[in-house]
Amino acid sequence: MTSAPSLPDALPPSDAPAPAADRADAILAQIREVFVEKGFDGASMQDLARAAGMSVGNFYRYFPSKAAIVEAMVGRDMAEIEAKFADIRTADDLMGAVRAKVAGEVCAVQTDKGGLWAEINAAARRKSEIATICAGMEELVARNMLGVFARVTGLAPGECQQRFGAHARFVVLMVKTVAMRNSTIPDPDLTALVLESINRVLDEVTAAASEKT
Repeated sequence: MTSAPSLPDALPPSDAPAPAADRADAILAQIREVFVEKGFDGASMQDLARAAGMSVGNFYRYFPSKAAIVEAMVGRDMAEIEAKFADIRTADDLMGAVRAKVAGEVCAVQTDKGGLWAEINAAARRKSEIATICAGMEELVARNMLGVFARVTGLAPGECQQRFGAHARFVVLMVKTVAMRNSTIPDPDLTALVLESINRVLDEVTAAASEKT
């Protein structure tokens, strides 16, 4: 009788699943609404564990504090931001790609995400560790944007920072503010005005690019 072929003891490391990371992502998705409904301070760890369908003790294994939850949420958003800028950097029209991405963010319907970031932003005013985490994400966006500006204008990074650092921060501020508005009350005129203001700022970068030609 022929014996069945033996199976490997384990998958190669590159193919092995990461259940802890996957579970952490699932937990974050499940608890977002709790923060929106009860607020950052109002939502207890018991509330969050209940929303995730797990015991408080098990929940603490994944997230020992609310700051750890915010850090994980920000980390995932930062990965998305890096991916978006990676797409921008491959575009033929770099500034056109920046404008399109910004317009997409400004015009997007921010439901629970906008409310969540409003709560986190409010918490950042009271808790320095949350403020540091949020500032890191804003800095990441501005730094990526300045990298695009430097390529477009041909300026050295330091000079680009000096000339257009405030421009990048302005765009980040406007997009963040719009995201935290109550999206259940549409205001197309305000949205158009925000985009017009952002595009005027970006026009200055485009004008600087024409100086090198």
